[in-house]
Amino acid sequence: MNLQDALERTASAGEYVLGTLTPSERDTFEAQLRIDRELQAEVYAWQDRFLNFHAHTAPMMVRPDLWSRIARRLGTGRPPVVMAPAANDPFWRRTRFWQVVSGLAVAASVVMGTVLVTIRQPDSIVLSARYLAVLQAPDRTTTWVVEAAAGGDVRLIPVGAMPVVPAGKAMEFWTKPEGAAGPTSLGLVQAGQTYVIPASRLPALGQRQLFELTMEPANGSPIGRPTGPILAVGKAVAL
Repeated sequence: MNLQDALERTASAGEYVLGTLTPSERDTFEAQLRIDRELQAEVYAWQDRFLNFHAHTAPMMVRPDLWSRIARRLGTGRPPVVMAPAANDPFWRRTRFWQVVSGLAVAASVVMGTVLVTIRQPDSIVLSARYLAVLQAPDRTTTWVVEAAAGGDVRLIPVGAMPVVPAGKAMEFWTKPEGAAGPTSLGLVQAGQTYVIPASRLPALGQRQLFELTMEPANGSPIGRPTGPILAVGKAVAL
C-alpha cells in the first residue's frame, strides 16, 4: 500500500470504506488517516459516493436458507448474527443494505455495487472469483462500475454523468493487472452504454487490477497504450 501515490490513495480509501482491506492494511491506513487531512477527505468522499448507490437500491433481507449455506461453508454451524446498529453509527453500518453486502462479501457469494444479486446454486458448485471496480472521473465523481468474474464476463456499466466525446474522438477501455508492465486495451466504448466482453480477453484478473477509460482518436490509440486524458479510473476489489 503506497499512500503517497494519488491513485493508490483513492483506491485504498474506497476499500477502507467498503471494508475490504486486510487487517494489516487497515492498521496502516488508519495510522495515516489519523494525521492526514487529505486522506480523511478521500474517505468522506467515498462515504458520500456509496450513500448515493444506497439511495437507489432497495434494502434486501437475506433468505434463511442462504445464511445456512454460508454458515456451512464457513464451518460455523450457525448463521451469522447481524447486530442492531447504534443511532450514531456511520451510514454503511446503519443500513441493512451494507450489512447484507458485508456479510455476503466475506462469503464471496454476491456481487456488490449498483446491482445486488444473489444466485442460489447447489452446494457442489464452486463460485468463481468475482471482482468489482468503481471508476472515478477526475472530479472524483463515480461514472462507471466494472463487474468481472473469472471465467465469465467483464461488464462496464455506466452509473453517472457521461463526458462529451468530441467528433473524431472515442473512449477506450483499458486494464492493467497489478505488477504488469503496461496496460492492455479492451476496446472502444460508447458513452452511457453497458459494454460486455469475455474475461478471457483480459491479460489476467485479480485484486487491485487497474481499469480506466481514456479519450483517444476515433479508431483507438495508435501506439497500444493510452495517449489521451484519463476520463475514469479505479482498482478492482475481490468479492
